Amino acid sequence: MHPLCPCHPFKSLLFAGLLFFYHTVFADTRVSTTWLETHLNDAQLTLIDMTDDIQYQRFHVPSALHLPYRDLNTTDRFGVSYSSGTDELTRVLGLLGVSADSHIVIYDDLGGLNASRLYWELEGLGHQRISLLDGGLVKWILEGRKVSNKTGQTRKTAYSPANKKGRANLATLAEITRLPPAAVLLDVRTQQEYAGDPRQPRSGHIPAARWWPWDTTVDFNDGFRLKPVAELKRQLQALGIRDPESPVYLYCRTGHRASQSYYVLRQLGFSKVKIYDGSIAEYSRHKELPLKTGMEP
Repeated sequence: MHPLCPCHPFKSLLFAGLLFFYHTVFADTRVSTTWLETHLNDAQLTLIDMTDDIQYQRFHVPSALHLPYRDLNTTDRFGVSYSSGTDELTRVLGLLGVSADSHIVIYDDLGGLNASRLYWELEGLGHQRISLLDGGLVKWILEGRKVSNKTGQTRKTAYSPANKKGRANLATLAEITRLPPAAVLLDVRTQQEYAGDPRQPRSGHIPAARWWPWDTTVDFNDGFRLKPVAELKRQLQALGIRDPESPVYLYCRTGHRASQSYYVLRQLGFSKVKIYDGSIAEYSRHKELPLKTGMEP
């Protein structure tokens, strides 16, 4: 029997080994409620709840640790919100007992808005195993799965990021104002925010930005799950975005909603995605920079 024959024992073993390697190293970045329920007691699993304080106290997925969205951000004296930075995030993860080899599964009850922000931050640290719970707490509850109001137990560690200097996905204001020709700029805010008010001196969108509202990617009638991949790709194709190797820059008002869009694009295989962290809150303060009203990019 030829070694390359599909039924050859050696090839079967090789294929099985490759499958094991794939599932071990490239952990799925989106896990189902069924998967999570089965793996809740895994030693390497760290489950993080990013709902608000009141919701977490009422009930959450058993063993989930609480991490408020506010702990990921800081606000300057002008009211512009930014990432708290690598050192602060590392400290917070250590307090939660997260280790560099943890498989972190994150959820919220907002269609991934909060959870995606932590996903982006963790990718910037070089953390290897990060997943979002598809549908989050909403789908978990709709399916009648067990919940708890007991605070998750933490054990302080010293988190050691793999890429402390990375922050590779943090776009700067300078980058936004001189995008390369092949780059795509996406505004993920509401239509009203994007179009702006021509009677106001500082409203609208950054010139050349295409409009892709974040909430069109979530099926709120199906447990707050992400829409099917084919539908998400159709949305991007309608904007003329087809190549996953295209550099993509995202912004909203503060970088919050842009984080969810970042996660969606990473799910679709886009590898060169950046968030403009200060977003319009920062950009609009620079009065020398143009803003455009209307629905044209």
